[in-house]
Amino acid sequence: MTDRNDLDDQLFSTFGNCASLLRQKPVQATSRENLKELLQVTGGGIVFTTIQKFYPEDGNGIFDTLSQRVNIVVVADEAHRSQYGFTGRIDKEGNIKYGNAKHLRDALPNASFIGFTGTPIEREDRDTQKVFGNYIDIYDVVQAVEDGATVRLSYESRLVKIKFNKEVSDKIDELVETIEGATEEQLEKAKKKNAQINAIIGHPNRLKDIAQDIVSHFEARQAVFEGKGMIACMTRQIAVDLYEQITRIKPSWHHDDLDKGTIKVVMTSSSDDPGSFQPHHTNKKDRQFLAVRLKDSYDELKLVIVQSMWLTGFDAPPLHTLYIDKKMQGAALMQAIARVNRVYKDKPGGLIVDYIGIGQDLRSAMKDYTASGG
Repeated sequence: MTDRNDLDDQLFSTFGNCASLLRQKPVQATSRENLKELLQVTGGGIVFTTIQKFYPEDGNGIFDTLSQRVNIVVVADEAHRSQYGFTGRIDKEGNIKYGNAKHLRDALPNASFIGFTGTPIEREDRDTQKVFGNYIDIYDVVQAVEDGATVRLSYESRLVKIKFNKEVSDKIDELVETIEGATEEQLEKAKKKNAQINAIIGHPNRLKDIAQDIVSHFEARQAVFEGKGMIACMTRQIAVDLYEQITRIKPSWHHDDLDKGTIKVVMTSSSDDPGSFQPHHTNKKDRQFLAVRLKDSYDELKLVIVQSMWLTGFDAPPLHTLYIDKKMQGAALMQAIARVNRVYKDKPGGLIVDYIGIGQDLRSAMKDYTASGG
């Protein structure tokens, strides 16, 4: 069980290739109704689903009990996300709204639950260990590097010339805290917050400096060893504007066609997006195609600009540099930096380039998530 369709597809395709080892063929739930059919069986079966399919039809109340069996094991990937909401919250109409994790327990009251995550969280209303129990095993980033399962990560601060005074910096942190854990769609609804972020972080002069620095920095990296890069921006507007700035410096990097060009913006789209977003609109199939291009070391696509997409659960081994112009903390930050720690050919390590000042947040996150003391 996961909480995102692309991750569900990725894991299902991986396990689908292992039918001989599993001695049965995994199935993927296509809808809420299909999920109920798959789980109302007397024995056997490997089912892949997103947790959102456990949401009740009417949006209220209790999800149907699908099975009283005790020999059901629910394995949750990315267990730090979406696995909460047992106590419920009261909406504007006075109804109690529960999280999907509560509905999941309604459906399978006697099941066992195992969670996998690289970044467990511990908050009053979101505590991974309270949901799944004590750790069975801890394998952290330091051990992974020592074993050769991942490569080392290095950090480089390249704050642009336009410095933020403390008042502005605190304002950004305040805005980030209110959007931590929100989906891209939820963020887009918070237009006022986005407008403030766009005005501060997305100032044209600032983005011009960042674009120039990324171009020169990335070309210097490529001269040492071939690879690819990802740029993380705070909003979709900033992602689009930064693309324009970079392609002004490097016109040859731009191409209208999906299968050509050195740089692309990867983000969700909606019908009410401004005109400047239109050239970057992609559907699920388009993004799958771009993912294949990015993972292919021989493809000319070398840089992608993202806002939240591909920062978690996305695996592209040729990525060696992550340019961060987005305030992130804790689990979200650790998930993001792991995009460039994959083993690939003679890649000596991954590099985190910081344009916004995440140094202290990174130190705090590393302390929390390196249990072995590395």
